[in-house]
Amino acid sequence: MPQDVLFDLPFSTPVSPHLEYARERHLLWVRDRGLVRSEAGFAEYQSWDLAEAAARTYPHASADDLVVLMNWFSLAFLFDDQFDAGQPDRADRVAEVARELIATPLRPAGTEPRVVCPITLAWAEVWESLSQGMSLAWQTRFAASWGRFLVAHCEEVDLAARGLAGSLGLDAYTEFRRRTVGIHHSIDAGERSSRFEVPVAAMAHPVMERLRDLAADTIGFMNDIHSFERERRRGDGHNLIAVLRRERDCTWEEAADEAYRMTTDCLKEYLDLETRVPKMCDELGLDAEERDRVQKGVEAIRHWINGNYEWALTSGRYAADKTGPVATAELAGRGAVDDLLTM
Repeated sequence: MPQDVLFDLPFSTPVSPHLEYARERHLLWVRDRGLVRSEAGFAEYQSWDLAEAAARTYPHASADDLVVLMNWFSLAFLFDDQFDAGQPDRADRVAEVARELIATPLRPAGTEPRVVCPITLAWAEVWESLSQGMSLAWQTRFAASWGRFLVAHCEEVDLAARGLAGSLGLDAYTEFRRRTVGIHHSIDAGERSSRFEVPVAAMAHPVMERLRDLAADTIGFMNDIHSFERERRRGDGHNLIAVLRRERDCTWEEAADEAYRMTTDCLKEYLDLETRVPKMCDELGLDAEERDRVQKGVEAIRHWINGNYEWALTSGRYAADKTGPVATAELAGRGAVDDLLTM
């Protein structure tokens, strides 16, 4: 199934007018912080165009805030590519760095990291800016979402290290993918991008919780479809299509068709549930200002569903026809050219 598979999304989202300004400053920051160390690594990173992804998913951020969001946005993607299946002890280092990334939002902003490498130093700097002006309730929620994502990432790395990457059944994979896709904290960052916070009562309501889960499922499955050819070449079994083919003993084409159906079903359920948001606000007795913040929260979810989709259609991160050092690294079991877990 190729990268350009299309979905019928009944809404669109804008692109930030600050894209070029923020992209230029972000790429300078990435190089200055040692997050790309080689020309091959920089060329690969540019091909992903994460700046466009941030500009689509956080379209209402100010120019300077968009730079901060781009800088943060890059860290999860760069960290995700650091596991080398050919080095068994690499899993231990990934876990050590992940623990540091989890701990950073739980410490006072500006605290120096205890595990030092380019990723941890960059994250400590970004968190100091990202958390600025946000309530303790938001910071705690973001930290919890971020932590769940990183723990799931470590579990994925551990499964791969033990040769069990393709061992999950469909139900287990669906739940696991909801955590590894990292959408919950990304939606949380949508509030930071526009300087608002969804009321705590609304965030705890089953309707809002389910909306966020469905968004994560929809985006995770879309990403699996768009990245399938590249991941299949790499031998990566952490993909919905691969799970379906194995569990149902069907052809690749049949598995891809089922993955597409599952994705559209998730999207339909999400859209149906959106219509219940006004009733949720009534149940909670929210005033006009609180309802407006809820609506902005729903808009932030939409920005992520559509913005991520539009970006994934063209991003070099999911391209199947990689050549040169990047392709060599992938075929050797590595996700990245540059090592960012050591100084």
